[in-house]
Amino acid sequence: MRCLTLADALKQRGAQIRFASRHLPQHMRGMLAAKGHEFAPLESAKNNAALGELAHAPWLGVSQAQDAAGSMQALSDRNWDWLIVDHYALDFRWESMLRQTARKILVIDDIADRQHDCDILLDQNLYADMNSRYGGKVPAHCQLLLGPSYALLRDEFRQLREQIKPRNGPVKRVLVFFGGVDADNYTGRAVEALSEIDISGLHIDVVIGAQHPCGEQIKAVCVQHGFICHVQTDKMAKLMVSADLAIGAGGVATWERCCLGLPAMAICVADNQRHQIADAASEGLLYAPELEGELIPAIRRHVSVLMENSYLRQAISRNGMRAVDGRGVLRVIGNLGCSGIEIRVARQDDSEKLFEWRNHPIIRAASRNSDIINWEDHQKWFASVLASTDKLLLIGQREGLPVGVVRFDIQGDEANVSIYLVPDITQSGQGRELLQSAEYWFAANRPKIKKISAYVLGGNERSQRLFLGAGYQVESISYSKRLH
Repeated sequence: MRCLTLADALKQRGAQIRFASRHLPQHMRGMLAAKGHEFAPLESAKNNAALGELAHAPWLGVSQAQDAAGSMQALSDRNWDWLIVDHYALDFRWESMLRQTARKILVIDDIADRQHDCDILLDQNLYADMNSRYGGKVPAHCQLLLGPSYALLRDEFRQLREQIKPRNGPVKRVLVFFGGVDADNYTGRAVEALSEIDISGLHIDVVIGAQHPCGEQIKAVCVQHGFICHVQTDKMAKLMVSADLAIGAGGVATWERCCLGLPAMAICVADNQRHQIADAASEGLLYAPELEGELIPAIRRHVSVLMENSYLRQAISRNGMRAVDGRGVLRVIGNLGCSGIEIRVARQDDSEKLFEWRNHPIIRAASRNSDIINWEDHQKWFASVLASTDKLLLIGQREGLPVGVVRFDIQGDEANVSIYLVPDITQSGQGRELLQSAEYWFAANRPKIKKISAYVLGGNERSQRLFLGAGYQVESISYSKRLH
């Protein structure tokens, strides 16, 4: 589902998408077809002995070499810009073999238990050791996209988030969702626990996937207790907005709940979620009690505690919304060079607009030179920049309308970048998308440049967050003090 979210965003920007998978259920094939994505089924091998030594090797169904051969065949009719890999049973050996099919490789991972050969690695989860987890596991040139600011959430989450505030008040509606499969039926146990909580007027929404092994039983119990059971719903974001409290698993649902400020009690249903849930709980993003003994009474007890503690729910809601803004997929596709912002070189007819923007109070306040610039000086500067081979002035535009300005000052194999948005741009996230799009354009058009740096005024916290969020590192800090 996270790959489908990424694919949908790329397709909206003109990319051609093909999924290659083995044993994909028919209803998921139908989802790909409905969204206009190509699908290439991979054949199962007759002899799948010696699958490999990776912990999740049996999940692949064949050896990495067999899978690589089948995948290369499935992709052989086209030259691909990006190959996106999301599978715990594939590592650098498979990725190295697939290098011939695409210019670059993006790996999606969250367990950091194997070596990769990739250009970008995405791990959208939050871990205490996030910045060191992939040390020695990726090439030196690999760009790391780490943390829930890159969470691959559908656009509806970002849109709905703009309409809500952190939760407060009593719990009137509870949402139960343990993922699309829930093989061990945590849903059924949560439903039974909630049925024993005697609170008048409490509304319970239960969500299960079409393939849930106990689906019929859960639907019957929901009818018995007056709960609403949703099967394979496409209204998950709206259900989360309506709820006051959630009970569920880890995984991507964690970041969906955070984005919408929905406080949740999370239960680990798979080993690969254990670390994620523990570290998210330590940051106050969810409630993850250590459940001991019988699960049903433990769920009932802890849900009751959460219902009675409005301050804890409010804190979880606020923390979650601060950690996840719903724009992760835009940040990822920006790093793939497929942003909605188009980059072009500034032209002579841009001069008047640039003069107007540069003298706007908001732009001057964040500039190293905050003085108003007169028209004659601007014209001289603008002409010199357009004529220079060591300065690049770029305009970012979306659907033909200007978004912002990015300048690169080149010296040897390094460049200094400066950036500002058009003053009337108010939508959040535009700065980072503009910067990423400009960086991608710059890397493609000035491939000899090895390093980009930026200068930010000490009080400009917005720009500091922009560059830190885009992967820049703080190299030095300057201090000054006025004596008179």
